Amino acid sequence: MAKGGFRGMPGGVNQAAMMRQVQKMQQDMLRMQEELENKTYTATAGGGMVTATANGKHEIVALEIKPEAVDPDDVEMLQDMVIAAVNEALRAADSDSASNMSKLTGGLNLGGLF
Repeated sequence: MAKGGFRGMPGGVNQAAMMRQVQKMQQDMLRMQEELENKTYTATAGGGMVTATANGKHEIVALEIKPEAVDPDDVEMLQDMVIAAVNEALRAADSDSASNMSKLTGGLNLGGLF
């Protein structure tokens, strides 16, 4: 190593400034993750017969089924509506998370690092 240590990175990039920027990005990511975990995402299926609400942790926090959706002769239809509503709520949570992460990283693909 040269006497006096590194004076900077090639191209004039200041290593200390880059580290501050990385630390700020990490703090912003943690804050954003907390916000997303506390948000809720609601979706419906069957023309509003089934409503599912998920949070950013991918937990179902509410499930509403209108009485007229319950047909003892067609339980399979109700099951399909529940699955559709739950999956759509989870997709909404994923989409919001990806959108916010893209804003934070400036569109960089970090390959699942965060």
